[in-house]
Amino acid sequence: MSKVLVPLADGFEEIEAINIIDVLRRGGIEVIMASLGSKKEVKGAHGVNVLADVEIKSVDVSTLDMIVLPGGWEGTLALKDDENVQKILKTMDKDKKLIGAICAAPLALHSAGVLKHNYTCYPTIEKEIREDGFSDKEMVVEDANVMTSRGPATAICFGLQIVKKLAGKEKYQEVKSGLLATYCQ
Repeated sequence: MSKVLVPLADGFEEIEAINIIDVLRRGGIEVIMASLGSKKEVKGAHGVNVLADVEIKSVDVSTLDMIVLPGGWEGTLALKDDENVQKILKTMDKDKKLIGAICAAPLALHSAGVLKHNYTCYPTIEKEIREDGFSDKEMVVEDANVMTSRGPATAICFGLQIVKKLAGKEKYQEVKSGLLATYCQ
């Protein structure tokens, strides 16, 4: 079974985090939700509190197949500035493991130096990263070991693309059908 880390910082975008976690778990993927600090309760950008499984500092990176960062501006800035998250991103990239980010979170990938040339993100965030390589045409952009997505409305499709990558096309089709996500490609 594949294992994915989803770090959660206060100010994370709830739709993105919860949709991704839910879709991955429906796909039979183990998801570890990690808080940045010792407090396991993490407050989303719209006041939804989520209880993380572990603290980020206790995560064994060698057991992970992927890390996925949800967006939300405050949450993204915290992920960008968190020493543990930045170290994990660099290690995952060095080991050619999968890295994902949605909405504003590609900024945290850029900060770690792991964002590849082609990417997508929430509109205007590309100005904080770089406009070269940015696309607003696709819901999900893949470049090498990095997957990026646009924002809340693309979270299910992003989760499904991760399922396809980690669990295969058959599981992807099964989960996609169950979600009635006919709009996802």
